[in-house]
Amino acid sequence: MQYHNPVLLKESVDGLNIKEDGVYVDVTFGGGGHSREILSRLGPNGKLFGFDQDKDALQNTIEDSRFTLIHENFKFVKRFLRFYGIKKVDGILGDFGVSSHQFNEAERGFSTRFDARLDMRMNQGSNLSAYEVINEYEEEQLKKLFYEYADLKNAPKLARLIVEARKEKPIESSEQLNDLLKPHLFKGKENKVLAQIYQAIRIEVNQEIEVLKDFLRQTEGLVVKNGRISLISYHSLEDRLVKRYIRSGLFKGEPEKDFYGNISVPFKKVGGLIVPSAEEIKENNRARSAKLRVAKKL
Repeated sequence: MQYHNPVLLKESVDGLNIKEDGVYVDVTFGGGGHSREILSRLGPNGKLFGFDQDKDALQNTIEDSRFTLIHENFKFVKRFLRFYGIKKVDGILGDFGVSSHQFNEAERGFSTRFDARLDMRMNQGSNLSAYEVINEYEEEQLKKLFYEYADLKNAPKLARLIVEARKEKPIESSEQLNDLLKPHLFKGKENKVLAQIYQAIRIEVNQEIEVLKDFLRQTEGLVVKNGRISLISYHSLEDRLVKRYIRSGLFKGEPEKDFYGNISVPFKKVGGLIVPSAEEIKENNRARSAKLRVAKKL
């Protein structure tokens, strides 16, 4: 099994409009597919930095003097680049999905297909796992995350089921969680809804929304004028944040206008929304929900 099949590979790297001697960052290194494509377009004086908090990804590091892999969460991108003497970069690529490796390694607990201990940590050294979310969160907290991160209308019922069940004994495995919830999900759509529930738990465990916001805020100060960001999202929450940030530099509300009615925004979108071709989706089913947005620093 390949570690990860990179999504929108050519399109996302094309979006960076790479300069041979530029400095670039792949903030979601994973299997290294996007990084290898970037390196293939860099000259001898170019530089590429990769970020990944998952220790499993370190085994995919690339032996190339132009490349540095940093074992950290990309919310610290600015801090760790500065450690290497880098204050500005020409482009940043982000592919925010869960890697095929993470889904396919049963013991990581990301997939509804396997019976495994509730985990879902991208950083295996983190203290918060799916086990703590399911067994320790208050009913109101569970209800909120099922509403906000999975858009589930029956969030109150699901939260109540979990809280009542764990009074008897802890819910330790994905099989226990599935068996508890499946009878109460829409008939014929159980697996789809379970996937949404797992997504919501995973987003909470890894604080994915806050991490994405922290990262996006840093891009304005990191990317040089006319540099690019090329960002792939997989669910509407992420894509909405990326889209709004590119459009306004904000996550809610509208930017203030000056005396003349002009607004100042950090980026300008390049082209429209890019989605995978039918052929790519056929080859890699996980690409089906991918959305790529590219923007240029003003």
